[in-house]
Amino acid sequence: MMGMMNKLKEAQKKVEDTKKRLDTVILEESSQDKKLKVTITANRNVKSISIDDELLEDKEMLEDYLILTLNKAIEQATKVNETELAAVAKEGMPDIPGMDMFK
Repeated sequence: MMGMMNKLKEAQKKVEDTKKRLDTVILEESSQDKKLKVTITANRNVKSISIDDELLEDKEMLEDYLILTLNKAIEQATKVNETELAAVAKEGMPDIPGMDMFK
């Protein structure tokens, strides 16, 4: 039982370490015409937004660009985040009889 608890603590530490590392994984997403660029971490923290001057002339267009590009960036970051955390969680699962179906 103690060994299982140690494995769970070790797995929890790996998950926390992975979350910290994901803060350093930088992803970029751009609008199709490259007039708007979003930089985001794999933990879904927006780091920067670059806007072409032409978009500043049309508020509605800028809002549409922001919504679309931010959503694409968040989706991309979520995929990376979930994949990385799932791999660490799977790796750290203790061998519990009958739980093989979850690995």
